[in-house]
Amino acid sequence: MQGKSNNHKVGAINKICWGLIILLFISPLVVNAQDSTLKEDGLNFTLSDAIVRNHFDYKAILQRIKEDTSFYKAFKTLRTIGYSSYNHIEMKNKEGRMLASLDSKTRQNHIGDCRTMDVLQETITGDLRKADGSYNYMTPSLYASLFFTKGQICGETNVVAGKKRVVSGTRIEKAKEQLKMLFFNPGKKIPGIPFVGNKLDLYDEAAHELYDYKLDYVEYQGQLVYMFEVKPKADLGFFAKNDVVVDQMTTWFNPKTLEVLGRNYSLSYKAGVYDFNVAMEVEMTYFNGQLVPKTLRYKGNWDVAFQKREIGLFTATLFDYNKGQ
Repeated sequence: MQGKSNNHKVGAINKICWGLIILLFISPLVVNAQDSTLKEDGLNFTLSDAIVRNHFDYKAILQRIKEDTSFYKAFKTLRTIGYSSYNHIEMKNKEGRMLASLDSKTRQNHIGDCRTMDVLQETITGDLRKADGSYNYMTPSLYASLFFTKGQICGETNVVAGKKRVVSGTRIEKAKEQLKMLFFNPGKKIPGIPFVGNKLDLYDEAAHELYDYKLDYVEYQGQLVYMFEVKPKADLGFFAKNDVVVDQMTTWFNPKTLEVLGRNYSLSYKAGVYDFNVAMEVEMTYFNGQLVPKTLRYKGNWDVAFQKREIGLFTATLFDYNKGQ
């Protein structure tokens, strides 16, 4: 009996010793598995341990992220192929009551150098459209400019190099272009928005006082990708918070091409004559080797001086991509 007792004691001591050895071995790894901070172009970026440990060229990655055009290019690629889409739009008042809606299924045809669109199903409620067929609201008008084709349009490409978006035209056209800039270039300056335009720039000297930036290597939809996250600093003072426009922005990038695979963001601001609260989620996919949007979800509540407030949402679900004829 005493022999068995001694064996138990020896076994317990061995387990404790091995446990201490494992702890001593793991502890340095745990301590070192911390995020690192670097300064690049005047901005402080946090690099996750996964980025540091795998010796990624983070400077090149960050520069490519700042100069990204793949998001915009993916939407332009839609103009050069055929696809089908389920479309859902809702317009509401301040109390949440439905004012107008649209549900439809459409198919874009691409023949030769031209595109047309067939409306396969459509249900409209409320005052979504005027008598002449145009829209009573900016939100569906914006949606139509992204996903609907009126008549036949020819000669389009998906080239974005050298393209510069310009805010011009009527008041409605200017507002539509500004909204497109919010979609395609979140975090970049937008001209013509009172008190807000410059505050949207996430990469200027003032921005690093307001936001935290983090580059990580994570799993997204079954594959390892780069994730770039921007969010306001947690310790901002009262007055500094008034300069924050981007409430959150997370973008997932293809690690081989650095194309945008998905993006979620929310923006908000209130300045008397102008206020908005916009959130969007976009998922991308590949067709024929080219990046294209797959799903887009938008919620927006915004008001511009001399225009009525708009509260709306829309969802676009794209599928059945084809080369056309």
